[in-house]
Amino acid sequence: MPAYYYLIPQLPSLSYNAPLPMTSQAFIELCKRELPPSDTPLLDLCTLNPDTRENAPASSSAFIEAWSAWERTLRLNLARYRSLKLKRDGGTASGAYGGAGIEPPAYPADAAAAAKAAFAIESPLEAELFLDQARWNAIESLQGLSYFGENAVYAYLLKLRLLERKALFKAEEGFAEYTMLYAAILDGQRS
Repeated sequence: MPAYYYLIPQLPSLSYNAPLPMTSQAFIELCKRELPPSDTPLLDLCTLNPDTRENAPASSSAFIEAWSAWERTLRLNLARYRSLKLKRDGGTASGAYGGAGIEPPAYPADAAAAAKAAFAIESPLEAELFLDQARWNAIESLQGLSYFGENAVYAYLLKLRLLERKALFKAEEGFAEYTMLYAAILDGQRS
């Protein structure tokens, strides 16, 4: 445990609306240098796309298990709403996130509610940003008051990954803006 007390205070603070202070890969490398080798394999399970199968192998971390359950609930409920919209399977989740005909879980309730709220947002980009903010809030809630233990490290890594994902949306948004401006310039030259 002393390694965590040394590692965590030296990390830059993270905020959902702030720039990315380091990449997730740089953080993993830092963890590999600072933490005992027995503690680092669980970092591979700190992903934004955890194994969401109902019978997925369990990890030894309650935090990672809770995160996987939260994300599974979110994804199965999103699949259900998409299915309802497309009028398939009578509104049960199917496909990549649970198999045919699985009724999505209602717990954790905030994950199910986030899926419902996001599905009501018309803009796909805004819906994704809303979901990522909900993920951020869930990570903070799951971390609780554990500021200097392994949960803080896992939460930090997941937050870095969310910030990286958010930065990709900004890049896509910028490229779309560039494409529109370039098209307008070409249209102006043709006139």
